[in-house]
Amino acid sequence: MDLNELIYDWNTVKGREIPLGRKVMLNDETLRDGLQNPSVHDPSIEEKIHILHLVEDLGIDTVNIGLPGAGPRAYADTEALAQEIVRCRMKIRPNCAARTHVNDIRPIAEISQKVGMAIEAATFLGSSPIRRLVEDWTVEHLQRTTEDAVKFAIAQGLPVMYVTEDTTRADAATVKTLYTTAIRCGARAIVLCDTVGHAEPRGAYNLIQFAIEEVVKPSGEKIRVDWHGHNDRGLSIANSLAAIAAGADQVHAAANSLGERVGNTPMELMLVNLRLMGLIDRDLSKLKEYSDAVSLATHTTVPPNYPVVGRDAFRTATGVHAAAIIKAYRKNDVMLADSVYSGVPSHLFGLQQIIEIGPMSGRSNVTYWLEKHGIPAADELVDRIFQAAKKAERVMTDEEILALCGTDVHSKPAAKR
Repeated sequence: MDLNELIYDWNTVKGREIPLGRKVMLNDETLRDGLQNPSVHDPSIEEKIHILHLVEDLGIDTVNIGLPGAGPRAYADTEALAQEIVRCRMKIRPNCAARTHVNDIRPIAEISQKVGMAIEAATFLGSSPIRRLVEDWTVEHLQRTTEDAVKFAIAQGLPVMYVTEDTTRADAATVKTLYTTAIRCGARAIVLCDTVGHAEPRGAYNLIQFAIEEVVKPSGEKIRVDWHGHNDRGLSIANSLAAIAAGADQVHAAANSLGERVGNTPMELMLVNLRLMGLIDRDLSKLKEYSDAVSLATHTTVPPNYPVVGRDAFRTATGVHAAAIIKAYRKNDVMLADSVYSGVPSHLFGLQQIIEIGPMSGRSNVTYWLEKHGIPAADELVDRIFQAAKKAERVMTDEEILALCGTDVHSKPAAKR
């Protein structure tokens, strides 16, 4: 049976918030903004190249490969990543971060010329009244800085992505002035930023709509509109989807939500949500490999209860949950088993449901576990494991369960899961 007949979808009762067929692009910030997280280790260039290939495998559209103006190592790593994109003829398009300053923009132009590939310059500066007060900036100063930086980048042959920090707390007049100036000087992409995670979904929607109606349309130019969000209030995914609904063309995100403070919009969850909303259709079987590779390279941990890629995302030891999943498997229907107790079908992301045994388990958990490990589920053995599980304080390990099997398993190895 079609799952659409089994799941009533309140998400679409009054139409989809984001229509099917709408093109949505993603920019991966893991190797630049993600590395600003204070807990991360800067990966080796070999690890960065491995991550770059996984970003390509996931079909992500663009990637920030660094801020080469930050120093010799940053420059060398950025150049190496750009060379790898050229050498492997990758589809992904690179960009580099830069302050609105010649000293940051010039290294991007040098690398672009060396590797023979266009690299978009993501030139940024602060914009909100609170930041202007702290820095003793005037709007006129920011406008002149914008004009000088964008014109210099264009003169160097670089496409320009113009970024204002803290856009979600900037006044409308300043937003309009700065982006209009950038576009007039040659920028063909603008990025609106929720730098400190201030926005709510309605705020993200309002800001994108304002930029499109008051800046982009009056310019008469074809301008890409990007959203860059942070997760300080836990709203980064909701804000990103609201930005797309308002008309944003591209969303920025980083693996495992890495980034300043509590991090950026999580890339893996943007991919999951866009896939489940029908806005992208691609092979995402390497999603967990991507997340794990970034975790290993940055010496950070993915929480076990993290959605989709966390260790517990598709594990259950609860009797009622497990029994329903097992009954679905008995019907030889993987999609049914993936959906009866999960809003995210694991097989779409190269993963599977895992049934464990613990104090909240039923006998069906034990029977299923034994069958999956190629061990006959004799009543006496099922009872022995079930009673031990009820006395346990946590989910039992495979080794503990096999030890209880004793001579029942003889020398038969456990089946791989």
